[in-house]
Amino acid sequence: MRELKPKSEFKDKVLDLRRVTRVVAGGKRFRFRATVIIGNEKGKVGVGVAKGLDVAQAVNKAKTNAKKKIIIINLKNKTIAHEVEAKYSAAKVMIKPAKIGHGLKAGGAARVVLLLAGVRDATAKCLGGTKNKLTNALATIEALKKLKN
Repeated sequence: MRELKPKSEFKDKVLDLRRVTRVVAGGKRFRFRATVIIGNEKGKVGVGVAKGLDVAQAVNKAKTNAKKKIIIINLKNKTIAHEVEAKYSAAKVMIKPAKIGHGLKAGGAARVVLLLAGVRDATAKCLGGTKNKLTNALATIEALKKLKN
């Protein structure tokens, strides 16, 4: 009988999937780039990016990459301790704490990162001039890193 792999404590979400192309002598070579966010909804969250020859390979590589880049944040009754703002490349994100029961008011990549981190009551806004999900997610991670205990 085969041994069962232990179930991971992390939930994951594929944020972005792109087909990237490399032009070679014989034509074009296609690969896939996956952006995956993992979190345990208790203060641990990570973002991973990887490429593979097919979608499944890219997603699996991105998951293992995300596990290596996990950050731990301290949650104060399902919200953050104070307001934070961070910039990553062209993306700029602002996150504000909220009262219990307010809910998570955030859009796009910031929402996914905060949900998987376990933040349930907060307001977030992407202020940068980019729609790129990867840079917005990384800007949110940078903002969470700035949180003090």
